[in-house]
Amino acid sequence: MKKHQLQAISPIDGRYAEKCAHLRDLFSEASLIQYRVITEIKWLQFLAQETNIKEIKSMPNDVSQGLQKIIDDFSIEDALQVKEIESEINHDVKAVEYFLQNKLSALPHSKDYIAFIHFGCTSEDINNIAYALMIQNGVKAIRASLDEITSSLRSFSHQWHDLAMLAHTHGQPATPTTMGKEFANFLYRLEQQFNLLETVKYKAKMNGAVGNFNAHKIAYPNVDWPKVSENFLQTLNLINNPYTTQIEPHDWMAELFHCMIRINNILLDFSKDLWLYISMGYFEQLMKKNEVGSSTMPHKINPIDFENAEGNFGIANALFTHLSSKLSISRMQRDLSDSTVLRNIGSCFGYMEIACSSLKRGLGKIRINEATVRKDLESHWEIIAEAIQTILRREHIDNAYEQLKNLTRGEDFNQNNFEKFIQSLDVPKSVKQELLALSPNNYLGFASILAKKI
Repeated sequence: MKKHQLQAISPIDGRYAEKCAHLRDLFSEASLIQYRVITEIKWLQFLAQETNIKEIKSMPNDVSQGLQKIIDDFSIEDALQVKEIESEINHDVKAVEYFLQNKLSALPHSKDYIAFIHFGCTSEDINNIAYALMIQNGVKAIRASLDEITSSLRSFSHQWHDLAMLAHTHGQPATPTTMGKEFANFLYRLEQQFNLLETVKYKAKMNGAVGNFNAHKIAYPNVDWPKVSENFLQTLNLINNPYTTQIEPHDWMAELFHCMIRINNILLDFSKDLWLYISMGYFEQLMKKNEVGSSTMPHKINPIDFENAEGNFGIANALFTHLSSKLSISRMQRDLSDSTVLRNIGSCFGYMEIACSSLKRGLGKIRINEATVRKDLESHWEIIAEAIQTILRREHIDNAYEQLKNLTRGEDFNQNNFEKFIQSLDVPKSVKQELLALSPNNYLGFASILAKKI
């Protein structure tokens, strides 16, 4: 660990810095500045293509290429220049405008375009687009981790599709399932949320100080500015929001963040179940020779990866929850309280990535203990009481449920008791044979098929 990581306030940039390193290029302040630079340049280039604005001519190749080079070569030194300007004028977006004026003035044939940097824009026009682009890329990054997890879930679902195991409802023995089917349940839930995630429309606005194109229309009344704005946003793969105040209302962000919360809750639920299965001996964890599980108990191999995932999914959700409720509320045409909140989007994704990383690590260390799983299942013959009473109902046997309840509830019900009860029934021989063929290992319904199918 580097010295500066030990001095970090947040564990995202400290203890867990390596797990989040790839997110730093997406969510850091330098990245936000870069997205603002991209937005300002793309807007200028787009205006230069608008034939109804005579004062800005079609952009020659050397100017267009020079602007693209500013984007392509944007560095931390450029970001520091912007911050230096901001320290003098105390405005982050205006600092980007001045930075670009300086850059553009150094390009040949660029004089006519300098005045059109930030033309008609309020700061939020630039910011809301920058954040939309940032979140788009952030979702792609986190999806890569989520896809690795779902790949593992699918593999385990197929691998253990027919490994019968004792289910637990209310913490008590229940109708059997298979280990593969239990993994498949979580995989299916995740895939449903991924489908919803794909439907989220990344919206933005480029419509001026209060959303009415006031400055645009006063300068060029004959230009269809709403259409220009919509077309511009389409070039950035964003959906135009035609009805806004000074800010885009962030409802789409709330929708996306709520989806992330559900994904995290599914994975948190899964982490807790894995923790329980490990504590029951259903899974063993690979041991590393030099690792220590406890400072006082030498034997310990703790499920720390799943515990770490649980904790960080919780922190991510706390942040996502606040952003979801806060960002869709703004006083009248806007207040600035959303600005500081938006700067924490990276923290949401950071804690989520830490959790995903820990979960992936944990999944890579587990090994099934089939003997323990089978032994636990075979010691609970009472769980096939459901199967017996269902078949007896089919055969019109009175009080089938009550008979099984009296026989099994709170009693030590084993295979021998099961067989004695079946032989005592006044049912056809074929039904007795059907019942005697039952066991905790084969009373699985479609569990195996469902696990293989996913």
